[in-house]
Amino acid sequence: MSELTLTVIKLGFLAVLWLLILSVTSAMRADLFGVRPPKQPKPGREAREAARQTRQPRAGKGTPTKAVIVEGPDTGRSAALDGRPVTFGRGGDCTVPLADEYVSTQHARLRFHDNQWYVEDLGSTNGTYVGNQRLTRSTPVTARSRFRLGKTVVELRK
Repeated sequence: MSELTLTVIKLGFLAVLWLLILSVTSAMRADLFGVRPPKQPKPGREAREAARQTRQPRAGKGTPTKAVIVEGPDTGRSAALDGRPVTFGRGGDCTVPLADEYVSTQHARLRFHDNQWYVEDLGSTNGTYVGNQRLTRSTPVTARSRFRLGKTVVELRK
């Protein structure tokens, strides 16, 4: 083989090695820090007014107004339930970021639908439990209901 061919093969091999290193680094970064959601533009005036007019949960019989962490590393923290989805997990983009090492980055979500709150698992590794039942689908919850994510227990209160 000529010296030119050998040099081209060496450079090609070096380029492939660098691509492999960059792809492994990118995968490790995404795994450690999570995928960043795209930045959303600020909503216009019409969107803000529409958001204000969306119906809020009525504090009727059995409808909780806050989620309180009653067990686990974040005991005492709470989140208001105002009709918007509430996410729990270790990720910084969660509504309620948790310091529990058994909780996934995006672990569970509370969502309001048809005047009822529902808890759903977001594909977590260790699962989300209501009582001793592992969630397999969206499950309705009321005031005084408790659900567990890792070592963290969340109670819904009025």
